[in-house]
Amino acid sequence: MAAARHLRKRSFQLAGHRTSVALEPEFWTALEAAAQRHGLSLAALVTRIDTARGDAAQPLASALRVHALAEAAQG
Repeated sequence: MAAARHLRKRSFQLAGHRTSVALEPEFWTALEAAAQRHGLSLAALVTRIDTARGDAAQPLASALRVHALAEAAQG
C-alpha cells in the first residue's frame, strides 16, 4: 500500500489515554499552522478537536483532516 508509506504518525495523550494518529504530512503542516494561529500547541489543538467530536462518531484522523480543511478555507 503506497499511500500508507506517506503517512506520518504522531502520538497524543487524549482523555488520559495514549493514541496515535497517522495523517499525510500536508495535514500535519496545516494543523501546526492552525495551532500557531490560535496560540496553541499541536497537542492542545488535537485535544480541542477530539473533545469537539463528542461521542467519537467521526474517527479522529477524519476530524483532524476536516479541521485542517476548514482552517484553510478561512484563510
